[in-house]
Amino acid sequence: MSLRRAFLSKSGSTSAARAFCRSRKGVSGIKEARVLPREEDNHEIQVEGEGKDDEENCWSKMLPELLGVIIQNVESSQERWPLRKNVVACACVCKRWREITRQIVKSPTESGKITFPSSLKEPGPRDAPIQCFIKRNKKNSTFYLYLGLTQTFMDKGKFLLAARRFRHGAHTEYIISLDADDLSQGSNVYVGKLCSDFLGTKFTIYDGQPPYIGAKSSSTRASRRVANKQVCPQVAAGSFEIGQVCYKFNLLKTRGPRRMLCTLQCAPQKRETPNDSDGEADTPSATIPPGCALLKNKTPRWHEHLQCWCLNFHGRVTVASVKNFQLVATVDPSQPGSKGDEETVLLQFGKVGDDLFTMDYRQPLSAFQAFAICLTSFGTKFACE
Repeated sequence: MSLRRAFLSKSGSTSAARAFCRSRKGVSGIKEARVLPREEDNHEIQVEGEGKDDEENCWSKMLPELLGVIIQNVESSQERWPLRKNVVACACVCKRWREITRQIVKSPTESGKITFPSSLKEPGPRDAPIQCFIKRNKKNSTFYLYLGLTQTFMDKGKFLLAARRFRHGAHTEYIISLDADDLSQGSNVYVGKLCSDFLGTKFTIYDGQPPYIGAKSSSTRASRRVANKQVCPQVAAGSFEIGQVCYKFNLLKTRGPRRMLCTLQCAPQKRETPNDSDGEADTPSATIPPGCALLKNKTPRWHEHLQCWCLNFHGRVTVASVKNFQLVATVDPSQPGSKGDEETVLLQFGKVGDDLFTMDYRQPLSAFQAFAICLTSFGTKFACE
């Protein structure tokens, strides 16, 4: 229920889907279908909780052709948030609606849209980045990630993730959650966390759930504080390392920008099997562990007239700051044949206001990974600058 609340308003999602179905007439030549019994047919007064299964059966027994057309029309007509919450409402009606919705709604890699909470851990599109922004609250050390709804910096955006900074002795932790009001690791909306060393130059990103089948939970000291509750009873909660971010030392204290190096696990690849053509679920043998992506910050150029280091953010960054950076792919020496592309920016982060920052990411990064990397840029790093 909490995962649903993170992407929907407090009003019932089922009622939104019912209202849509009642209002749709003449879809593909089919007249309005009565899927609920008339009130006059129900002579008995139901006790709270009774009849719920019968009502769900009525919705799940709809003709698959009609149900598919309804969800397809909803998905195609609601291109952007906040109207796109109707797509999530359809998936929340029952198990059958959820399965058909997942078949119709494409992943962010294909569509460039973030629809479900699971989309936050899926890679972004390859051609154009997904534009987001981060709001910072200095009073309680909290950071909020929003999906940009327009090209301007003034829109409220669609809330995606929240993070809060905690101090554990000499170490710093960022707890990342789906709920802006519940930022504890023991919550059932806990997504993952970011941990730093005592110098604040090396960060480790942990996922709250296994990123792929067969992933092993980390046994380090920072990862032993696991959640008390599980997000999904079928999946064991824990701390699964999915990446590291390192800032290079500046021993001479020379004037210059920060230098970053990121090692991240890419999304798992699926091996084609005969079961895939039958539409069956993937088996453990059909999924292979993800590979690694090595990213580094794009080297800025020195501007003689402005007397500062500059990068081209294409209008997405308006305030000069040491926190600003762009990440590009680099050649991994351990992977023969790997190719680096220092022109395509995979993640860029920059300041546009006192507590407002933009974040644009693309494949192979997910929103969760990009947000965690951007969190490492906050805070003073005496060993690097």
